[in-house]
Amino acid sequence: MPYLLNFFYVLLLLVASPWLLVSAVRKGKYREGYAAKLLGLAPRRCSDKKCLWLHAVSVGEVNLLAPLLREIQQRQPDWQCVISTTTMTGMALARKKYAGKTVFYCPLDFSWATAAAMRRIHPNVLVLAELELWPNLIGAARRYGARVAVVNGRLGDSSFRGYRRIRPLVARVMRQIDLVAAQDAVGAERFRALGARSECVQVTGSMKYDGAQTDRDHPATRRLAELAGFEPDDVVFLAGSTQEPEEAVALDVFRRLSRQWPRLRLVLVPRHPDRFDAVARLLEESGMPWQRRTELDTGLPPARAADSPPGRILLVDVVGELGAWWGTAQIAYVGGSMGSRGGQNMIEPAGYGAAVSFGPNTWNFRDIVTALLARQAAVVVADADQLAQFVRRCLEEPDYAAALGNRAREQVFEQLGATDRTVRLLAELASEEGGREVARREAA
Repeated sequence: MPYLLNFFYVLLLLVASPWLLVSAVRKGKYREGYAAKLLGLAPRRCSDKKCLWLHAVSVGEVNLLAPLLREIQQRQPDWQCVISTTTMTGMALARKKYAGKTVFYCPLDFSWATAAAMRRIHPNVLVLAELELWPNLIGAARRYGARVAVVNGRLGDSSFRGYRRIRPLVARVMRQIDLVAAQDAVGAERFRALGARSECVQVTGSMKYDGAQTDRDHPATRRLAELAGFEPDDVVFLAGSTQEPEEAVALDVFRRLSRQWPRLRLVLVPRHPDRFDAVARLLEESGMPWQRRTELDTGLPPARAADSPPGRILLVDVVGELGAWWGTAQIAYVGGSMGSRGGQNMIEPAGYGAAVSFGPNTWNFRDIVTALLARQAAVVVADADQLAQFVRRCLEEPDYAAALGNRAREQVFEQLGATDRTVRLLAELASEEGGREVARREAA
């Protein structure tokens, strides 16, 4: 089985190599980490401490680990946690966010690479954030005596349909997983339907609620507000985790309303760094005053149109700050929801008590969206006209916006605790040492 997978992966790499090369040249992707990815040359761990290898694919999953790592540090300070990621943006954020911890690129799912990485890390538990079913990686963990856990597990409609088509292969992998900490009962049943052992599946809730900051006076948020020059009577409309054409939609809304409400400020935070320049061109062509986040630290003056007030539009062109920027916003639009992405995390603006809106395509966050809408704590907007109506009402009726935000914040507070439940389950798993040394000797 591993050799067939290796053959398939090699073919896939050959087919994708022209696209990978173009992405490396044009967008700067896939330019580093080759030794770790292809050969499994992860940092060699020499400690005898109990070790959790936490794998987070990219930025969203890296952020997800924050409450989990805090809880582990508090409850199990003698554990060692190492972190792997797949993308360059995920790596940059992990190195910044978890400075002092071992951070490395996860090996590609070749049998030789995953085995080499396991020998170097020799973890007690391999922890996969949300869902990363890599057969060779999971198989290598089991051969080297490590337990395998999926935390904050979720299976959206499209993922479930796709995995169900290859259920015999997926079931073989699922049976090797010792713990699935699912976000909700629907996800738990889907994991079982794909072959996960029933006794290994637990419903813990979503750790994304625990990771939400709720204090607008948090130092990071306060610093960014001061850096941007926000005044107490400014109303910040933030469109975050956006994809094309959502920045243009938000800019159109701002253009319609900004003359009537001169204290309205617009903050745009694109989801992917490779779109920063494209959004900058969009803002430049608009003729409206705007500035890059990276210019704020340098003290450079904002780009201006003639006879226009300075600095009313800000493009956040850095990675990893969105969570703190949400705390500056009174009105929020959560991106990735008017296109094909399936939505982005709307818990963060909800936690700050912003008036939250998002588009109609939010299947990746179905349960969170359902809960917010049932509580009348968020609004769905289908296009620029509906978003403009929503922002206008928030400006005209501050009490409406405040009530919407308060209900959203209450929803977040009531869902806290998933991280604590998850760490308890991981502690039980890490204590199960049976067969670990035997498996390690057999694999050596």
